Order: sequence, then C-alpha cells, then structure tokens
Amino acid sequence: MLKFSLLIIAIAFCLFSCNNHSANNGASKAIQSVNVTHNWQLIPFVKIDSVNPILTPGKGTFLDPILHKSVLWEEKDVFNPAIVNKDGKIYMLYRAQDKIGKPAGTSRLGLAISTDAIHFTRLPNPVFYPANDEFKKLEWEGGCEDPRIVEDSYGTYYMTYTAFDGKTARLLVATSTDLLHWKKYGAVFAKAFNGKYANAWSKSGSIVSTYVNGKIVATKINNKYWMYWGDKQIWAATSVDLINWTPLMLSGTEKNDARLNLGSPLMADLKVILNTRNGKFDSDLVESGPPAMLTDNGILLIYNSRNDQKIGDKTLQTGTYSAGQVLFDKNDPTKVLQRSESSFIKPDKPYEITGQVNQVCFVEGLINFNKHWYLYYGTADSKIAVAYKQ
Repeated sequence: MLKFSLLIIAIAFCLFSCNNHSANNGASKAIQSVNVTHNWQLIPFVKIDSVNPILTPGKGTFLDPILHKSVLWEEKDVFNPAIVNKDGKIYMLYRAQDKIGKPAGTSRLGLAISTDAIHFTRLPNPVFYPANDEFKKLEWEGGCEDPRIVEDSYGTYYMTYTAFDGKTARLLVATSTDLLHWKKYGAVFAKAFNGKYANAWSKSGSIVSTYVNGKIVATKINNKYWMYWGDKQIWAATSVDLINWTPLMLSGTEKNDARLNLGSPLMADLKVILNTRNGKFDSDLVESGPPAMLTDNGILLIYNSRNDQKIGDKTLQTGTYSAGQVLFDKNDPTKVLQRSESSFIKPDKPYEITGQVNQVCFVEGLINFNKHWYLYYGTADSKIAVAYKQ
C-alpha cells in the first residue's frame, strides 16, 4: 500500500513538472514545487525572466511642494509596490526614492498602469508624497513608503503606508476613489488607548480581504476588520471603519516569548500573532506582505522575512529577505493553522542580489488578473519584478 501511494505521488509530481515546463511568458523554473501535504499555500510562483525587472529607476521630474524646486523623484530606486485591478487594467502604486532626501532619499509613491499585468506605463509625477500639511512632521523627509491597498464594498480605496520622518516609522492610512487623489488620515493607532501607540514604530499593514472578481475587498470577521502589521514580529489590529485601528493586547494571563525581539518595551503589551523562528528562513524578522486573503481554508498571509545565518537557515546569507506563507483560522484570525517550513521565493537573480540592500525579494503586491495570479515584489530595494502562477 505504501509503495502504491508513493507511486501516485511520483506520477502527480511528474505531471505537474511537465505542465509547468511549458508555461509561457518566458518564465524560469518553478521557485518551489507543490508540496502535496501543504496544498493550502498559493504556490508555485514562477519568475518571469523575459521581462524582469519590470520597473527600474526613472528620470521624471517633480516640483516638490516642500523644497519648492524640481527634483528627480524616482532616479535612485523603485520598489515595494501595491497592486489594484481597476477597470480592466492593473494599477501599480510603487515606492520611489530621490537622491537628495535624508537619510537614504525621500520616498514618494508613483503610479504605473498595465493592460497585461507585465508591461507598465508610468505617470510622470508621483500621486502621493509629503507636503506642507498636518502630516509633514511624520512624513518628512524620509517620505511615504511601502503601500498596501484594499477597497470597500462601495469602491473606496484604503491605503496603509509607512511614514518615515528620518527616525521613526509609523503606519498611516489614506483613502481615494480614483487612485490619483488621496485624503490622508494620519496614524492608524492615533485614537487607540488615548494615543499610546500613535508614535510607536509600526509598519506594513495587511488588511484581511476577499479576493473576488480580481478585486481585493476588505472583509469583516466577527463584525470587525482585521489587519496584520509589524516588521519585527507580526501583530494584529481591528477596526470598524478601516481608518481607526486598535492593536490587539495581551490578555491578563498571556505573555509573549521573552526571547522575541519586540522592538521596544512598549510593544510588550501587544500580542504577537506570528513570531520569528530559530533554524528557519524567518529567524531574524517577519513582516506582513500583500493584503491577507480570506479563503475557505482560512486566512492566507504571505509574509516577508529576514534570515540570520547564525540562528536561522544555514543556506541563506545573513540579511537575506525571502517570503513564506501562513494560514490563520478564519473565525479566529490570531490562531495559526499552518505555516510554511521554507520560503517560496528568495533572491537568486543579479538584480535581487545586488542593490540598495543586497539579497532581497520583498513581496507586497498580489492580484488575480485574467484568471492568473501575479505576485509583485521589490528586488534589492532597487527595482520591481513579477512572478506568475497559472
């Protein structure tokens, strides 16, 4: 009986490999083969080598409202995009850096549009950036970084992004109806617990959503919206309006593992939802990726990670960013059901290995377009690439 089962698995694997070999779009070999015991994951993805990187630094100029002069706003690096399927086209809001802001260039968000999810035409000016408004003190001069975008049932877009003043990263939120014009609301935790966490280091807001008809629609669980966030460990927060969020606290009897790096003593009161792991690719850092996906199996979160070779994966250099997947209970978004044992995408191309930050595949955009899945990621904090799943 055992021999027969192994034979069936071998045949299935062979059929999958043959089908994958014939994939179009100039794709390279699969990043990871399907594991028959972990079919809850959204895998495999194939890097589209014939077009990657799909976006590189540009020469567009922009009259900056704070500096009152023209700047080459995306000449240094472009990376870490959010993706929206709108009106039969793919809209990419991507992070772009100039060479003059401190500490590593001011970040603004540009917009590029595609009809095939692979070839993009960018707008000449950024669509979101620091300005002389009430949020300047949070956004200047590090800028506006790493967007994630979902929409509500009425078609309003909600963008979580990181504001960096050069010292502290804070998770902020903005809304739009057309992806061009945005209204800023400030820190997502500004009203929670009398503002206790408004100025805490916070990043990477991944709102639980339903991926339906190509759209990413924020979806309530037990009458609340849920968001995974964080870039040391991953925490959670809830909201009733997608604007104001309350981080999830530890209960009276709960305690976080004392060995975890929580970033600051303030974070010790918050419940860690997903932690780093010794011996794994995610030993040094875990960070939310694209908007989390509500499925029949549970809530699927693709997350980014960083490795420390001394305590983690010995095959990955220290500092390597790769991505994994985790499945949470759809009725209890804090409960882990499954977690990948290895990363499904990692840097192995020259533009992923060398750049502003070496050895980086940072996944942030995921979309279903024309019945295919496309995964967009920053490479070495310098360029943008795409991977494909049929």
